[in-house]
Amino acid sequence: MADRHFLHRFDSSAAPGDGGPGYGPARWGRQEAAMVDNGGAGLSRRRVLTAGALAGATLLGTGLSGGRASAASAPAIFYSPHQDDEALGLAGSILEHKAAGRPVYLVLVTRGENDGLARRMNTDPCPMTTEDRRHPCVARGHHGLNWPTIPASASDSVIVPARTAEFMASAARLGVDKVINLKLPDSAWGGDDAFKKFTSTVKSKIASIADQYPGASHKFTAGWLEVSATHKAITDAAVQLAREGKLTDVRFNFVYAYDHELPDRSRGAAYVLNIPDAHMKTKLKAIACYNSWDPSKNLYALGYHSVPEKLEGAAADPHEYVFALPNNKYQYGDIGLEDGPYGAKPQWGWS
Repeated sequence: MADRHFLHRFDSSAAPGDGGPGYGPARWGRQEAAMVDNGGAGLSRRRVLTAGALAGATLLGTGLSGGRASAASAPAIFYSPHQDDEALGLAGSILEHKAAGRPVYLVLVTRGENDGLARRMNTDPCPMTTEDRRHPCVARGHHGLNWPTIPASASDSVIVPARTAEFMASAARLGVDKVINLKLPDSAWGGDDAFKKFTSTVKSKIASIADQYPGASHKFTAGWLEVSATHKAITDAAVQLAREGKLTDVRFNFVYAYDHELPDRSRGAAYVLNIPDAHMKTKLKAIACYNSWDPSKNLYALGYHSVPEKLEGAAADPHEYVFALPNNKYQYGDIGLEDGPYGAKPQWGWS
């Protein structure tokens, strides 16, 4: 069953709509969306995006070893917490920067371990077919897999490379100039000490990347809105580095925006990116990499079996929601505990 895509769910030929009535700032035209809220400095998005574009045609070296990049060739660096976040809510912004001539680097932060996903893929018939027919299984309900799940870490040997294969296919669709895989254990979920340790590790990695590429812009996900320990820890690291002056050009894309009603997606955003039709078609192809079944290429539609609603929501909305640094109400630490002070809810007031 080679390379079967449910492309009718992510129709790359469809012209994106405008998002419907009552959309607020998300209905901005391209001219309005092309401006950055820059404290009155009046810089256009075009000027921001094309900084360093003169040298953008020359690819920098691979990997993180070697010499420092010159400020003139500074890339735009996007950080994806897990395999699929880049397709969900970074893809349009990546393509925007590519179109402006910027070198674009994509960082995969964690390994993306997920033993629950391995157990789902071992279930036959597929739960997506028997429990919720709104999200049909691309393997037609029968995976024929027998992946190891005992102990839970045994699944890492199959889940991590298979999820990363989807990520690399998505990155290729988006045309990024370099992928940097940090391969960090997804360990922010293990309580307060584990959260702080993960944050510290990520902070060190980001600082090293920033030192290697002075003048680069850094694009993260908006962890204070996404209620994910991993996303929030990465955001904490980015906010700390920005407040320390070690990152000077920082933005946050709300990659889980598509879980929310339309007015809330842009709530507090610095700007809303209207994704051009041609770029949206490419984004849909990146999303489709997470719903592809081709075991010969290690593709098992893991993204779609994991978060079908998120992928479908992103495919249906030709916008991305970009935030500036959070305000001084921002609090470090996990917000995802239902019995915690934040009730596992987005902290809109921190934007």
